[in-house]
Amino acid sequence: MVDPAHRKLRIALLTHSVNPRGGVVHVLELGRALQAAGHAVTVMAPATPGQRFFRDTPCAVEYAPLGPAPAGAGGSLAASVAHRIDAMRNHLGVTQAARRFDVLHAHDGIGGNALADLKARGDIAGYVRTVHHVDHFPDEQVQAWETRSLRQAGLLLCVSRVWQQRLQRAHGLRAQRVHNGIDLQRYSPARQPEDEAIAAQLGLSGASPIVLAMGGIEARKNSLRLLQAFILLRRGLPRARLVIAGGASVLGHAGEVSAFHALMAGAGLQPGPDVLLTGPVPDAQVPALYRSANVLAMPSLLEGFGLAALEALACGTRAVVSRIAPFTEHFAPHGDVHWADPVDAASIAAALREAVALGRRTPPAVCGRFGWPASALRHAALYRSFLQGDRMPAMHYQLRWPDASETTCYSPSLVIKDYFQPGAQYPLPDFLQRVREATQIASDRVAAKYGFACSMAADQLDTIEATAARFADRPDARVQVVAFQE
Repeated sequence: MVDPAHRKLRIALLTHSVNPRGGVVHVLELGRALQAAGHAVTVMAPATPGQRFFRDTPCAVEYAPLGPAPAGAGGSLAASVAHRIDAMRNHLGVTQAARRFDVLHAHDGIGGNALADLKARGDIAGYVRTVHHVDHFPDEQVQAWETRSLRQAGLLLCVSRVWQQRLQRAHGLRAQRVHNGIDLQRYSPARQPEDEAIAAQLGLSGASPIVLAMGGIEARKNSLRLLQAFILLRRGLPRARLVIAGGASVLGHAGEVSAFHALMAGAGLQPGPDVLLTGPVPDAQVPALYRSANVLAMPSLLEGFGLAALEALACGTRAVVSRIAPFTEHFAPHGDVHWADPVDAASIAAALREAVALGRRTPPAVCGRFGWPASALRHAALYRSFLQGDRMPAMHYQLRWPDASETTCYSPSLVIKDYFQPGAQYPLPDFLQRVREATQIASDRVAAKYGFACSMAADQLDTIEATAARFADRPDARVQVVAFQE
């Protein structure tokens, strides 16, 4: 009999689109790594006849048939989202997905709502949902669907700590943290023989310096402020060129695009020679595109992880990013990237100017910290924990920090009560030593019972350590354990 802790899983990964978006990349690369680890993975997405994923995958692929939009929909966002939810739900029902898979894992609200519908009908017991970032949609119905997909999930995953914290604050939901990965064989600083031909095909030959942005024109990408920064940059570098690649999106960005073109015209910038909008770039050409650029600009206002910055760095191209989370979670304060204030065009321009002046670079060590095999291993452990159910005597405990703020923390074991007394205050170093020991013991108990460590305990300790770091320079800092909640 196969040990449940090591049994290979049948996994369905659901994504909203076949286009080259960050969340879709995550699905395809996670699927590849899970498949390589021996699991049976099927990737699903809604697609019109003839549409295919932008990147090949060794996983089984199923396309949920996406017919013409319903008559009278008027092209609204809600109608488009509903159309895709219906397609995914119908496909899952017709193909009896509940019987074919151990894990049904959605990576967005479209797949999440299709699975929530199946859960409401009693067809499935639960599902997993990854949160890359939570958008705030102007359409109330679309926002309601997004919230529902989060609240109905049996297991929530996030790609960064900031989104763990925001889900906790905004929705009272706990999520596990899993990282994105990067394929260092695909993204490399070594120039390839075809790079020059690809640059010519994209219209980049002879342009210098090139400022590259990925993902098209969007408000959350801070595209208007990036253009303002580029205008400032051109005062000292009149031959600089802004290249914005990608942009295939289910969501509408017409307002941002219109404002972008108006700002271009007002500044006398010509489409093509000065600002090139490539649209979607063939997947095989993306590494060459990174290597052709002098700097990647990613001054985003909202990101889930910021994978494009890692990809560019791995290709030897410098990256300018916003000094906000999640970038501040995985990039060092100095040396990895060039930081910018995302609401200050002059700051973005200064960072771009500095990056261009310094030229190409050796990929920093941070690129090696995030691999898809490690991400797949953590996903598999979380899947098994989810399938096993919460059978440990878990509990919560409330902390009051030196600034009087309070947080509620999780422990998978009652051992935490052996280390603290309710109402007692502990000097910060003593508190950290105690909570580390208690968390390690609790995690070991989970490992002894189920065959894998408790990832929730590890995530909780990471959050506690990050909060404690804010008070590290206060010698009198004390932490109070307010109460236990079993």
